[in-house]
Amino acid sequence: MSSTRKPFQMIREFHLADWFTLGNAICGTGAIFSVMTYLQTLAPHHIHFACALVLAALVFDVLDGRIARWRQASSALGRELDSLADVISFGVAPAMIAYGCGMQGLYDRIVLGYFVACGVSRLARFNVTAEALSEGTGKVKFFEGTPIPTSILLVALMSAAAAQDALGANLWLGSMMLAGYTLHPLVLLFALSGSLMISRIRIPKL
Repeated sequence: MSSTRKPFQMIREFHLADWFTLGNAICGTGAIFSVMTYLQTLAPHHIHFACALVLAALVFDVLDGRIARWRQASSALGRELDSLADVISFGVAPAMIAYGCGMQGLYDRIVLGYFVACGVSRLARFNVTAEALSEGTGKVKFFEGTPIPTSILLVALMSAAAAQDALGANLWLGSMMLAGYTLHPLVLLFALSGSLMISRIRIPKL
């Protein structure tokens, strides 16, 4: 009997903001599914669906923070949920969209893996250092490194590429061969984004 109560007990511990965080994660997962559908059908509108779902995830991400502050209800569970959802929606999903758009060479995969790893590292560092960054006030005044949701800019770029049919062999900036393996120069924007996430640049939190 006690084992059946545990899932419901966990649900009762959720705050309103946590449900919006789950909406974030669901949208990110849906974006990944849309990319997989594109790879099966090559219908460009699935790339647009994927990008739109990442945008919807960003809306949920903004709302969950505002709701938590409005209700003055935050928890360690909520912080962990938020980080996990952000990894899916703003780390894995953008990397998958880039892969679907044509960045499928060996070097592309390495860079996209680096991008996701940077996003995970950035979130982990924030969770560990948030208390120190708040200087005892309970409110973080600045970010170290660019927040992972800034990957929405890369997603917007991919959506624009899809709108212009710049996918696959038509991907902007083309491709090059290095030591027998393919690199699409456009993927270097993901390397830049990941590097900025793990940088020590201080960005004021609005």
